[in-house]
Amino acid sequence: MPEHLFLVRHGQTRWNLDHRLHGQLDSPLTEDGILQAQSVAARLVDRGITTVCSSPLGRALRTAVIVADRIGADLVEVPELAELHHGEMAGLTWSEIDERFPTAREDRAENRYGWAFPGGESYAQAKGRARRALSVCGWASSGIPLLASHEMIGRLLRAELRGLAPASALSLRHPQGVVFEIDSGIERIV
Repeated sequence: MPEHLFLVRHGQTRWNLDHRLHGQLDSPLTEDGILQAQSVAARLVDRGITTVCSSPLGRALRTAVIVADRIGADLVEVPELAELHHGEMAGLTWSEIDERFPTAREDRAENRYGWAFPGGESYAQAKGRARRALSVCGWASSGIPLLASHEMIGRLLRAELRGLAPASALSLRHPQGVVFEIDSGIERIV
């Protein structure tokens, strides 16, 4: 596991604007999403990043390509960086979810960490995948890596790197266009 890395969430997508859950489905970056990726890239020039490890999902991969091209880093796809699998709820808005799964919000609120999306996965199930992603990215990079991923898996990555308990991990937010630098468990925004 790398001691020092950068973490970015993919740029804004069409489905973000529509308030649709992606999970492991995809929608393209908006013009603002592309601008966010370009802004991230500009902030990361000369930061010592040699490798960009990316989720294979299109929105994160497009963000990663924009950044890697600008900073001259190698790009490695890491399947473990994919977003939590939203199963039958992927592609739906919360209004649609409320219609199809009327007790889902209550069930989720009772145990947010252990609750699994129907046909998908929970934070608890994805934690091992986040650990593997950190290990893979550490081995793939000869220097400081940048991980391009998603908000939910990003919570688990940050919690693992910072030694946070599950409840603390779930309170973490990662807006688009924000870059976190984590060095020896200390996090700051770049």
